[in-house]
Amino acid sequence: MYDIGIIGGGVVGTAIARGLSRYKLNIALFEKEEELAFGVSKSNSGIIHPGTQNSPTSLKGKLCLAGNRLIRKISKELGVDYKEVGELIVAFNQDELAKLNKLKRQAEILGVRGLKIVSPGWLKDNEPNLNSQAIAALYAPTAGIISPYRLAYDLAESALSNGVEFYTSTKVESIIKHGKDYFEVGTNKGVYKTKFLINAAGLFSDEVANLLGINDFSIKPRKGQEFILDKKKEYLANHLIFPLPTKISKGILIIKTSDGNPMIGPTAETARDKYDLSTSDQGLAKVFDSARRLIPSIKEEDTIAYFSGLRPVAGDDFIIRHEDKVGGLITVAGIQSPGLTAAPAIAILVCNLLKKNGLSLKKKLKFTSTRKKTTNLFALKPDQAKKLIKKEIGYGDIVCRCELVSAKEIRDSIRRGGRTMDGIKFRTRAGAGRCHGGFCTTRIMKILAKDLDKPLLEITKKGPGSEIIKGIRNND
Repeated sequence: MYDIGIIGGGVVGTAIARGLSRYKLNIALFEKEEELAFGVSKSNSGIIHPGTQNSPTSLKGKLCLAGNRLIRKISKELGVDYKEVGELIVAFNQDELAKLNKLKRQAEILGVRGLKIVSPGWLKDNEPNLNSQAIAALYAPTAGIISPYRLAYDLAESALSNGVEFYTSTKVESIIKHGKDYFEVGTNKGVYKTKFLINAAGLFSDEVANLLGINDFSIKPRKGQEFILDKKKEYLANHLIFPLPTKISKGILIIKTSDGNPMIGPTAETARDKYDLSTSDQGLAKVFDSARRLIPSIKEEDTIAYFSGLRPVAGDDFIIRHEDKVGGLITVAGIQSPGLTAAPAIAILVCNLLKKNGLSLKKKLKFTSTRKKTTNLFALKPDQAKKLIKKEIGYGDIVCRCELVSAKEIRDSIRRGGRTMDGIKFRTRAGAGRCHGGFCTTRIMKILAKDLDKPLLEITKKGPGSEIIKGIRNND
């Protein structure tokens, strides 16, 4: 019997798990994928938004602002690289400038700090590659970038060290509420009981809600195609560069990332299938046309990878509430952008909702708030890397040349929960470079097989059904 069960192991679910692990509670988190952050979170742009593009009266806006402030403390505690790079929303004519001023006023009402309208001269000095036809931009210095995967994994590791139990490859198939006492959660791995239940199932939160008779919202996936550029273009832009937002999205933008590679996108297309992660020539053309309006020098040949992500849209705002129809159930749904930014604030809101609805929250005498920062060679200066290799020879065994990832880092990521090729990539960046794992895939597979004590045939990209090797001939 758990006090709390959390369905969904993305950045929101893991933030909630860590937030609740401060208290004397038995907590379980259920994730249907092989590893955490393999749903919506894996395709996140990694932007920490300042709050400039949400209504000041919306839940999105309030939680975005709070999360932006919380993420600095959390990233220090967890050792996650967070960089405050600032954002620019660019205007090309007087009509767009008027809209910028409106955005500025709304953001100031919300409480966003440091906003100013900057001139063409400022833009020329600070963004030399920006289209010279830009007449102004709204500058928000509190925007930042972070690795969404590493944030989710580090939140989970912190929660785990504070007693949360994680069940991956565990799909929730049925939920029965037994009076006011507990929920019986049926999964493909067995039945679990919990007094309170949190639905943070992302794209599938409506389906989880339906299991308990909650039918007043539905998730309509919105696809975003994004294109990753070569790391040689790291200084293409110094800030996050946005066009003016539309009614349905923040537009196609130039994204600095925490790992160095610039990224452009995303599109905003209604999708019918919650598993449709396809990309298209039309998406590529649309993204590059829009991106070149901001920075004309961008070239298609700079692209090294492309992917699609799905946003779990459930209306204009987040849905975060206690379900009075099903006492003890908290719904956390429709968490699209700025969900990554808002995640720490969502966790606090969920804690307050649980307390308001009968859960006793008694703080632990000892809560471990910090963790040792993960070592990444690619983030070190050459002299620092040299010293590290002298101390631990495994860091000198380079497996991924494109991203400078060692065998030691891969083995450490396996000990931290990496079970698949994607899990290793998200934790270390091994296989994320220009050669797409052409050099390192075989070696990573061998390390996984040895450390997990599995045959090579069972090593997968992202879980069952994505085996790298489908069969071996008898004479091989």
